[in-house]
Amino acid sequence: MVVMSKRVKTFEVIFSDPSKTFYCSGDKVAGKILVEVAEVTRVSAMKVLGVGCAKVEYAKGKQKCREENEYLRYEEVVQLDDQPADHDGSVILRPGNKYEYMFGFELPQQGQIVSSYKGKFGYVQYYVKAFMERPAQPALECKKHFEVEEPLDVNTPDLLSPTGGMKEKKVTCMFIPDGQVSLNAKIDRKGFCEGEDICICAKFENTCSRIVVPKAAIISKHTYQANGRTKVFRQKLSSVRGNHIISGMCDAWQGKTIRVPKIKPSMLGCNIIRVEYALMIYMHIPGSEKLILELPLVIGTAGLGSRTNSMSSTDGSVSNASASWVSLRMPSAPPSYCDVTRDCRLDQPLTPLLNDYDGDDSPIFMHASAFQFPNLPAYSEVDEEFSGNAHMLQVC
Repeated sequence: MVVMSKRVKTFEVIFSDPSKTFYCSGDKVAGKILVEVAEVTRVSAMKVLGVGCAKVEYAKGKQKCREENEYLRYEEVVQLDDQPADHDGSVILRPGNKYEYMFGFELPQQGQIVSSYKGKFGYVQYYVKAFMERPAQPALECKKHFEVEEPLDVNTPDLLSPTGGMKEKKVTCMFIPDGQVSLNAKIDRKGFCEGEDICICAKFENTCSRIVVPKAAIISKHTYQANGRTKVFRQKLSSVRGNHIISGMCDAWQGKTIRVPKIKPSMLGCNIIRVEYALMIYMHIPGSEKLILELPLVIGTAGLGSRTNSMSSTDGSVSNASASWVSLRMPSAPPSYCDVTRDCRLDQPLTPLLNDYDGDDSPIFMHASAFQFPNLPAYSEVDEEFSGNAHMLQVC
């Protein structure tokens, strides 16, 4: 923020390394206060204030909930190195010159500071503010923010260990038992960084009379605490889905992947704001509540350790091998449907088999109009059949 007035042309905070995107605990924040004046100005004192604070504020009915935590407080009165001062410490600034007040301070050590954050009901922010005090005039001030990102290493034994769980639910229709659905899922670890793939191994069973859909999503959970009250804000970040599972069948995911999007690392060290993530694996059941299994995730700081790079190179080699395998196995292109002479017009429009909607107003059953598609044109070079990772099995 640059402050300008009739007497002061320029008054701003400039950091020593403008290209630095964020600071970590223990880093030195240094810079200068740049001042230019339009006429002779006497400055009695120049003060620099470094602040880092977390703040939560939201309304609960008529009550205002508000809480603050301070993580950084630095104050200093800075002087000009090459400018003589009067007996009271004031200096005279003249037009045509640029005056630079230098400052510098260290951030608190690890564990005593948290990352910058901006959310729906709160924030964590850091800034440097300068005050120019002048005799018989109001003080001028300018402020500039900077980002703090605390490193979070996910290569610890606890976060590298697998996690999983099992859930089942009995389904009813008009208070009449209608079978049950169940899911059993696991992932190989809990700690991930942005851009990494989460491999899901899961089994879904459906013994009710409805068509269910297995899905998975990465969700964020932002918790705000103020005045003894807690407010939680949840958001779905990315999702994948599987095939429909009809009554009496089951489905298996063998390494189905969902990619971690570009998100902020988990924030677990703040007393009033907490950012957590989870992998939600669930089954969408028309006319009933979802069957949900949540597995906790910890999103770490990208670039810590060599796991990300090694995984990228491994993925590249696997993809190259898969591409070469596909080129050997895939048959030539099939004949065009234009060669099939048959009237394919419908007497009535198609009705989808299942309205795939996550709300509560999904129909329990859907009726599909009967329609016979034309026979596929014959391949000339197909000797083998290839099936993917998803296997549809009958429930015993």
